[in-house]
Amino acid sequence: MGREELLGLSELFLQEAVYRSRATQAAGTALAQLAADTQRQCGLGDGPAIVLDLSERGRELATQLFPSGLSPHVPALVREWVERQDVLDRERNHFLKAFRQRHGFDRAKYTAEQLVQFEEGLERVNAQVVAERRAVAEKLLG
Repeated sequence: MGREELLGLSELFLQEAVYRSRATQAAGTALAQLAADTQRQCGLGDGPAIVLDLSERGRELATQLFPSGLSPHVPALVREWVERQDVLDRERNHFLKAFRQRHGFDRAKYTAEQLVQFEEGLERVNAQVVAERRAVAEKLLG
């Protein structure tokens, strides 16, 4: 398997770790909001939930990436990535909230300039996520 293919699998592995953690985070946030009878605007709760046990898909990817078993550095890198992804997702949500408060929620009513600002803002956040995930994927592979 070539380096690019391994990097792609490594990125999928990191995404899977985020999905697994987010499922727990979403459940915890929903329960906390019900108990407090409140709703947070962000939807991500107070902080990331870190779940290091792997889903079935995560185990499949880990087997492909680490046929001899996980290195000791993998759990720490996964934890760091889940925490960082949470920060980046919050930045995206805060950008969206601020933009919508200034210009409204209906994109069909945005001017051409506002649409460009909206798309460029999202692209900036998304490009940062991609670049940082790639860097962590490289670290996973050693």
